[in-house]
Amino acid sequence: MFQGESALSLDGKGRVTVPSRYRDALAALCQGQMTLTKSPSRCLLLFPRPAWVEFRAKILALPMEADGFRRLYLGSAMDVDMDSASRILLSPELRGWARLEKELMLVGMGARLEIWDRERYLANEEATLAQPMPDALRQLVI
Repeated sequence: MFQGESALSLDGKGRVTVPSRYRDALAALCQGQMTLTKSPSRCLLLFPRPAWVEFRAKILALPMEADGFRRLYLGSAMDVDMDSASRILLSPELRGWARLEKELMLVGMGARLEIWDRERYLANEEATLAQPMPDALRQLVI
C-alpha cells in the first residue's frame, strides 16, 4: 500500500525519480513495470502493472454509459518502466494534459500513486479542506 507525499522535480527530458521509499515495493510488486493514465482530477495515476490490470478489468466491465470515462482511463494509458536510475518517463501528452510543470507531488493512494503539479495539488488540498467532511468519513475520524 502506498501512502504519503513526496516532492519531485521533473527533469528536462520529462522524467521523475521514484522516491527510495517506494522503490523496493515497486520492484517486488511489478519489477518496476507500471502504467500511467489520466485522472478526472487532472493529475496522473501511476499503477503498478498488476493493480492496473485489475483496475482496467473493472473499467472494461462498466456499462456503455461510462464510455467517456473508460476512454479517459484506457485511451490515455501508457506503460512505463522504471529505469536503472529509478526514473520514469512522463510522456509530453500526459504532462501537458495534467499541466505538470517542474515541481511535482507524488501522493500514495493505497494501490496507486498520483502525480500532481505541486501548486495545483496544494490548491486542491485547500479546496478540499474548505468543504464539509463527508458523513462516511466523519464517522471514521475520532
